Amino acid sequence: MAEPVYIGREAVAAKRKETFFPCTAHFYRDAPQIVRGSMQYLFDEKGNRYTDFFAGVSVVACGHCNPAITSRTIEQLQRLQHTSTIYLTQPNVDLAERLAGLLPGGLRRTFFVNSGSEANEGALLLARMHTGRKGFIALDGGLHGRTNLTMSVTGLQMWRTDDYLDEDVAFIERPYDPNLSLEQAAQRSLDSLRRVLEEKGDSIAAMIVEPIQGNGGMIMPVSWYFREVKALLEAYGVLLIDDEIQTGYGRTGKMFAIEHFGVVPDIISMAKALGNGVPVAAFATTDEIARSLNRPSASTFGGNPVSAATALAVLDYIEGESLPQRAAELGGRLKSGLQELMTRYPQRIADVRGTGFMLGAELRAEDANAAAVFTDDVLEAMKDRGYIIGKNGIGRNVLAFQPPIVVTEQNVDGLLEALNEVLELLAKED
Repeated sequence: MAEPVYIGREAVAAKRKETFFPCTAHFYRDAPQIVRGSMQYLFDEKGNRYTDFFAGVSVVACGHCNPAITSRTIEQLQRLQHTSTIYLTQPNVDLAERLAGLLPGGLRRTFFVNSGSEANEGALLLARMHTGRKGFIALDGGLHGRTNLTMSVTGLQMWRTDDYLDEDVAFIERPYDPNLSLEQAAQRSLDSLRRVLEEKGDSIAAMIVEPIQGNGGMIMPVSWYFREVKALLEAYGVLLIDDEIQTGYGRTGKMFAIEHFGVVPDIISMAKALGNGVPVAAFATTDEIARSLNRPSASTFGGNPVSAATALAVLDYIEGESLPQRAAELGGRLKSGLQELMTRYPQRIADVRGTGFMLGAELRAEDANAAAVFTDDVLEAMKDRGYIIGKNGIGRNVLAFQPPIVVTEQNVDGLLEALNEVLELLAKED
């Protein structure tokens, strides 16, 4: 195979500017051209290696180009690439059957699609069809997609692009406030939910939540919060949709993050890590609720043989390598290290949140704009030291740590050492 010719980061950036929509941005002032990946590592056009602690926004949980997975993708690609759900093939029914054994409670009916946005759109549609109601409840700070309806239930202003969104959405306060304890914030959120249900509960189809808000800043509620939410919803016949797009498949130390809270949702949506980089997504529910989605429907690419075979390989790898347990153990090591850095640099790290490998470190400065700039400075300096990390939060000032779960203890320790160097250096520059 001939060696590829790379045009270089400057040329790639210029071509993006000429051919992409202006809404498409990228991280870094001096952004590398990423040309290759191998497990927890990425490589640029100059041969520099980076340890990836963002996993393409929580996608490649099993590692980049994992040979145990890609070999099965290639095998299926060479045998049968595409048919659609209007024909009988085995990989998608094998995958649906496998998911039925992994999903919580009685969730066993699966509809395959291509992306997280499409999975949430389908989940919202299903809730409307089952309840005969139109409205939804969503949390401030949540992110659920970029289609019209999923954008309508998104509580992050920067991602609500459309000026003509669905108005039948009631937003309630999320169970987090830096000025309150987690218990107080959860109770305030429940009070807000109760008021909405008392006012318009008979018109609400479902409440959609992320068990841990990702783009909202790695917000994890107190352990009893979702049990109380579910009880309130059930009293009004309102369904609970669990958006596991970022949190699913072992990242939080459980196969699904909702398991931390002892709650079984009515509908669950999933994507990202299920395909480890190959587009595959789905929403799933019970036999009873699934019966309501009974008008003709299909997905041209959803559950195609290649994505289904890949997802089966992903599940084999997750279970065979005990990745949830690995995320819990190494994620705990990373969180402890971040908390130690917070003690060392209290003027720069305001909070450390999350569980497993779904972690965030909120940075601070003299004002919100300065905190966002400081976060970009940290990302740039970490990249220059060979570490890729993400950012999120309402103010874009939360460092996001969502690595491939195959990272090692040495990778975690190396990242913490590099982050300490960066924070110490930037502190001296103040």
